[in-house]
Amino acid sequence: MSADASLPTIFSPDTLVRKGLCPVTKARGQNEVVESHSIYYEQHGNGPKKLVLIMGLNSSSFAWLEQVDYFAKAGNGKYSVLVFDNRGVGNSSTPRGPYSTRGMAEDIIVLLDMLKWTGPRELHVVGVSLGGMVSQELSLLIGDRIASLSLVVTTPGSPFIWNNFCPWKGTVSLARLTFMKDWDKKVPIILGMLFPEEWLDAAVEGESSERTNRVVQTAVYLRRIALTRPQNLIGALSQMVSGLLHNVSPERLHTIAATVPKVLILTGDQDHLIAPRHSARLARAMPEAEYIVWDNTGHGLAAQHPKRFNALLERVFEEGRQRSQ
Repeated sequence: MSADASLPTIFSPDTLVRKGLCPVTKARGQNEVVESHSIYYEQHGNGPKKLVLIMGLNSSSFAWLEQVDYFAKAGNGKYSVLVFDNRGVGNSSTPRGPYSTRGMAEDIIVLLDMLKWTGPRELHVVGVSLGGMVSQELSLLIGDRIASLSLVVTTPGSPFIWNNFCPWKGTVSLARLTFMKDWDKKVPIILGMLFPEEWLDAAVEGESSERTNRVVQTAVYLRRIALTRPQNLIGALSQMVSGLLHNVSPERLHTIAATVPKVLILTGDQDHLIAPRHSARLARAMPEAEYIVWDNTGHGLAAQHPKRFNALLERVFEEGRQRSQ
């Protein structure tokens, strides 16, 4: 698909290779094929290492700004970075729900096939939160195409829906946000849900000014919101349902670990959206994986520690590449 100038973006035009809408189709009857919905995507950089970044619940691909800037700009031509909006959010269309993490993974396969990212062991997949759940299903469907898999602040889910609810603070915050329209009121709730309060009130590390992380993150979120198409209620609730119904058994997780050469499991110890114990469950089912817990870190791990996160991913990508040879 050709670039569409009518769709605003937060990412730098200097690294843009292509962007557009990928139609996702479904069969109806014997010979009829109809368009179901479209997935908005951008590719930045054109290097040999192909990164697939999968964002979490009700967040657009714009949340990957720090990673796209780092790997597409500072990667010295090593990386191609693919970001996209999951169905029901951002510039992607909103099919009728409810959604499933497997269905969202199938959307990604359609996109990868359209881009011809189909080679063996050429993908480095990073999934955050709901994106990590989708990444598990993606790995079960096309594991032979994946060199490394990073499961960040996520969960294997459960057959019992009540086990898939957020910790209390996250549940209350999501309920308030779902029906709230005033972003000046929403952003403080989002920040309190994603980051430790102590970190939010601290001065930005490495700056001479006395700006706090809260001030900086507020500006970041308001900028993203200004460029993002408003999400409708169907999309928001349908994505929530996909997370609540997610369930990848220990046996299926073992299959992922046996198929993908390098697996990382990463979480923070102060996560209000997906309790850290769920990452521990992933690690128990995949003892071959590297399991890391960062202290004093919330669900917004990639934004709280972007340099540390990017450096860790870079190591994981290289280990996945080496193990795939």
